Amino acid sequence: MTPLSIVPRLLRVASVLLAYQLDELVDAAHLYRPLKLLRPFLPRPRNDVKRLPRGERLRLALTELGPIFVKAGQVLSTRRDLVPADIADQLSLLQDQVTPFAGSEARAIVEAELKASIDQLYARFDETPLASASIAQVHAATLHDGREVVVKALRPGIAVRIARDVKLLRSLGELAQRWHPNADKIRPLDVVAEVEKMLENELDLQREGANASLLKRNFDSGVDLYVPAVHWELTSARVLTLERVHGVSSDDITAIEAAGIDRKALAAKGVRVFYEQVFRDNFFHADAHPGNIWVDPTRPAEPRFIALDFGIMGSLPEADQYWLAQNFIALFERDYARIAQLHVAAGWMPAEVRLDELEAAVRTVCEPYFTRPLSQISLAELVVKLFQTARRFELTLQPQLILLQKTLLNIEGVGRMLDPDIDIWAVAHPVLKRILRERYSPRRMLHDVRKRLPEWLHQAPELPELVRDALLQVRRGERRYVVDPLALQLERDSARRLHRLLASGLLGSSLIVAATLFGTLASQHGIWPPAILGAAGLLAFAAGWPHSR
Repeated sequence: MTPLSIVPRLLRVASVLLAYQLDELVDAAHLYRPLKLLRPFLPRPRNDVKRLPRGERLRLALTELGPIFVKAGQVLSTRRDLVPADIADQLSLLQDQVTPFAGSEARAIVEAELKASIDQLYARFDETPLASASIAQVHAATLHDGREVVVKALRPGIAVRIARDVKLLRSLGELAQRWHPNADKIRPLDVVAEVEKMLENELDLQREGANASLLKRNFDSGVDLYVPAVHWELTSARVLTLERVHGVSSDDITAIEAAGIDRKALAAKGVRVFYEQVFRDNFFHADAHPGNIWVDPTRPAEPRFIALDFGIMGSLPEADQYWLAQNFIALFERDYARIAQLHVAAGWMPAEVRLDELEAAVRTVCEPYFTRPLSQISLAELVVKLFQTARRFELTLQPQLILLQKTLLNIEGVGRMLDPDIDIWAVAHPVLKRILRERYSPRRMLHDVRKRLPEWLHQAPELPELVRDALLQVRRGERRYVVDPLALQLERDSARRLHRLLASGLLGSSLIVAATLFGTLASQHGIWPPAILGAAGLLAFAAGWPHSR
């Protein structure tokens, strides 16, 4: 039951939706249906509103309803596997700009958080904000050593207002979940949960500072991507102080050309930087619209991007990162059977799915695209359609993959804005293959072995018991076999590779332990067994490692 305290606000939401002729949304909610009787008494939609497309009407309505609904619309715009393209395009234009609060309040927040007066903290603090959003506001400042910085401060009382608005949004989500005819596809409660998580992260500016610090470390050369430095001594949960940077928005084509920057080279670099963030570092900027991705106009010979706003970052579980990379490679090479096998092997789909049917569905989506020149193929659009197709096969999509989908759309949009003829495939394919080659190279393998060896040695005594338990489960029928023959063969192959890895791991662990024990003798008597046993152990690991993938 919806609490009575929020009924007036629900009615306010409904009246705004009606004013923008979004009647189908009102009619779908049981609580709003009595408003049909009130329609004759409500102001009629303006003629200019009537002529607007539904996506634009929804965007304007969410803007009028306030910041929390803007956030919800931004999240919904990422669900292009669920939301019609015309609505998603309009929702992606939602801007989180609101009326600024007084600079004196920002000063008071900074002083309270950092426990010192503004004059002690900064040589100059400009009370006129550079930018103002629903969560925080940004002010220019100068340090006592002359360096320019920006100071981001949370809005006064924002945590309380966010909690109240999230409660309202959750109530709306529950209504939509119960009464909207397409609730199973839109999954409104999942959208609300994503909004809650996003807002929780954005309310902690120290977390945002840590995000910026890690991204800067990943691109420490600053050649391709520059990230402003964090001033930790002037940062807390409610205040963030960053190095001030200067640049032009990545969609300001006139300014980029005026700076003499090669737009084609810049666009290709943007695609490379995206794939490096996702597959090399497993830490990517998940809000990479042009307002947060600038271009440095002072480096025409070596163009680079400047990243801003690190409140929303993404990463993937290590296994998903691997499976996703392999899916991209298979997609680039049009290996549809492998795409189907990878989806099942990754656990993204039920094991009993018919692989031949899934392969045929993937082929049906992809083949029409490959009749076009590669420069005209939208990788982001193709991935969205693949997600839509995969949902028919009960695809389980994690929030991290949704963030990645959103970022892929943003990056491709920026790339095509800079260079309409960019061949995303030609740029991305070699970059991804190089990253995978480096990530799963013998040197990286040995590094991972050394890092994981203590854990393996600790768990080694338990392995025989785990194998015995698994065999007993099979014998008792507690494990369900895969019905489809292709999927069954895939499961058998995986089991063989697992057994080979376990055997190789146990042998390698034993030999390396033996090498360690011989080490003491070797240091005293100069004998050679440690080197041989150590090398043999690493070879044993190597024998099993590649086949475990």
